[in-house]
Amino acid sequence: MIYLDNAATTRPYPQVLTTYTEVASKIWGNPSSLHRLGSQASRILQASRKQIADLLGVMPEEIFFTSGGTEGDNWVIKGLAFEKAPFGRHVIVSAVEHPAVKESAIWLTTQGFEVDFAPVDKEGFVDVKKLAALLRPDTILVSVMAVNNEIGAIQPIQAISDLLRDKPTISFHVDGVQALAKIPTADYLTDRVDFATFSSHKVHGVRGVGFVYVKNGKKITPLLTGGGQEENKRSTTENLAGIAATAKALRLAMEQQAVFAEKTSQMKQVLRQGLRQYKDITIFSGQERFAPHILTFGLKGVRGEVLVHAFEEYDIYISTTSACSSKAGKPAGTLLSMGVQPQIATTAVRMSLDLENDMSQMEQVLTTFKLIYEQTQKVR
Repeated sequence: MIYLDNAATTRPYPQVLTTYTEVASKIWGNPSSLHRLGSQASRILQASRKQIADLLGVMPEEIFFTSGGTEGDNWVIKGLAFEKAPFGRHVIVSAVEHPAVKESAIWLTTQGFEVDFAPVDKEGFVDVKKLAALLRPDTILVSVMAVNNEIGAIQPIQAISDLLRDKPTISFHVDGVQALAKIPTADYLTDRVDFATFSSHKVHGVRGVGFVYVKNGKKITPLLTGGGQEENKRSTTENLAGIAATAKALRLAMEQQAVFAEKTSQMKQVLRQGLRQYKDITIFSGQERFAPHILTFGLKGVRGEVLVHAFEEYDIYISTTSACSSKAGKPAGTLLSMGVQPQIATTAVRMSLDLENDMSQMEQVLTTFKLIYEQTQKVR
């Protein structure tokens, strides 16, 4: 088996599963309980929070645990809008955001907010000048993802941070789900970023766990109320085993970040060069200013889901451009925002690499693609 769908989810590290099992079986007290078992659980919770904060270079009190990236994005977009509604009702998100952000922003329009979508250029990068033109006195939030999940474009977070430097009344949110442990933290968690969302299962952690960075001093209305956990910002008993596993996964992933970038970039380049030898191929992911591990391309006349299943016949697993919306059979929203024609956008598939892949697998993928290319000749 060759697994090339790591942007959708990663295989948990064995050490992470060990941590999860040990905590779930041995530290089963509620962190909010006053007795010894609760105190023991609380220590694990706070130690995990501190480890994650230290790895990101922030303060422990700025980390809040969630169930994943989707909850985190919903919380920040909706919670921040309602928190700042007395000061303005205008929100800007990029045109290429993950549905967790984009759909949350669209929902806000039903609640009396105005939303603008910052356009991108033909390569998928947010146009900072056009974003600047959208800013208004009543703008309360700008949200731009760090790494695009469909094509891997690394968005100009620093340039947007500079744009917002003298606009302290505008909160800046970054969806860092695809960036965590993939590109340098400084590239997306600048000192101007107020909120950032992350997910565990994208970095070899377990599913159902994520966390949000909330800069000290920033206020946000909670989505979940009840028990007052997470400093009253996110009520519900914490998933302690998952949180401890997340801290372990992030440490292991970030220790290998430089190696990850070098190795996956080399494999991606081999795939790019191999695919470019064929006519009827459109490559949407560049090498420079793109995440090292994501390669999106299309084969003219062949829908993305057809290509996915064709590779699957050879035990090679890729995806259409977004696992979250792949079953809907819709064209990649990012590609449409880039000006790609719908009939071309529907051909797009994504290969996303990991350290567990190697060059021999890339050769096998290209050999397999040659067979598929020949098999689809009549269709094309």
